[in-house]
Amino acid sequence: VQLQASGGGLVQAGGSLRLSCAASGSMFRINDMGWYRQAPGKQRELVAVITSGGITNYGGSVKGRFTISRDNAKNTVSLQMNSLKPEDTAVYYCNADIRRFSFSPRNDVWGQGTQVTVSS
Repeated sequence: VQLQASGGGLVQAGGSLRLSCAASGSMFRINDMGWYRQAPGKQRELVAVITSGGITNYGGSVKGRFTISRDNAKNTVSLQMNSLKPEDTAVYYCNADIRRFSFSPRNDVWGQGTQVTVSS
């Protein structure tokens, strides 16, 4: 089971980017899916998470600017990032709780990370 992220890049402040992440491999179910980020010298922090039922939660600094969504049929999660600020610059990681079997415990899977750079 793996997650493949795409969509990072360089954008000017005020611009937009869209990140996508696809899960592949043998799996029974995907529970929560989300995005985290880590800036240089800082701890990894939650950006947004979405449950299989579509309930969302956002980190305080991105509320109102970022939108997380998922397609359960395609096993994908996306992050639409608007009104980007230089402080959003970080490596963004997708994450998912992927269960291989019905009785499996929580299994956090991480994508490879994609760089987002916002210039001022």
